[in-house]
Amino acid sequence: MRVVNVTRGTVVCHQARLAASFWDRLRGLMFRPALAPEDGLLLVPEWSVHTFFMRFPIDVLFLDRDNVVLAAYVRVPPNRLGPTHRGAHKVLELPAGAVERSGTRKGDRLEITPG
Repeated sequence: MRVVNVTRGTVVCHQARLAASFWDRLRGLMFRPALAPEDGLLLVPEWSVHTFFMRFPIDVLFLDRDNVVLAAYVRVPPNRLGPTHRGAHKVLELPAGAVERSGTRKGDRLEITPG
């Protein structure tokens, strides 16, 4: 899936993988050696994340059902619990620096399309 910030006219992620099952969401990015700069992981439904057993920091966007950014966290280090955001419906995990590169902020609307 491609993720575009329609508020700012920037690409957030060129290729996001969907994690919709309990096990896919739980496993997330654990044990992966890295996340390519154009990749991401979209967890649905979800309102919290952890970075246990990860080897790299990530950026995290919490989204509502309409893909509006409720919160943005940058460079979340590995082996941590959280962050969480009650009321979120989706979480987009991205390589560290992706939020800054795309200029994404709280209140921005994202468009998620196949491809």
